[in-house]
Amino acid sequence: MTDEPEETMWAGRYITAKRRGKWEYVGRARNIGAAVIVAIADDHVLLVEQYRVPLQAQCLELPAGLVGDETEGEDIATSAARELEEETGWRPDHIELLGTYASSPGMVSETFTLVKAHGLTKVGEGGGVEGEDITVHRIALADVPAFIERKRRDGIVIDVKLLLLLGPSIF
Repeated sequence: MTDEPEETMWAGRYITAKRRGKWEYVGRARNIGAAVIVAIADDHVLLVEQYRVPLQAQCLELPAGLVGDETEGEDIATSAARELEEETGWRPDHIELLGTYASSPGMVSETFTLVKAHGLTKVGEGGGVEGEDITVHRIALADVPAFIERKRRDGIVIDVKLLLLLGPSIF
């Protein structure tokens, strides 16, 4: 633990680079948060695939989005429902908050709220907002391990949060 003050090295629209003592890390700007969405209906889960610039590759992920990036003070459930519909074309009846988690605590101060979407209704094609070019996958839960392995063999980067869908199947 360090008592050193936090210093902002650089600030952009969405992230900041910071230093505290000898530790350098990044965080979200303007108190922006993130929501990661587990959307399961009829024994199928919704996954998204999109190009991620930092990785220079396609990435397979749970649907997710920023909270408060466009509407300051937007609550997590409202943001998660909006993001799920934008990305996947599925609208939830309600969102259940499952807790806050750290994504990469040695490098990033960002945390995300894991949520579960209930009562899903297909209302569109999804794909995200302009420029996101998101591919939606609706995968049977029993097929998730094989699907992820197939995507990995195809050179798709697998987001670490997908481990929660693999559970005991990886051991």
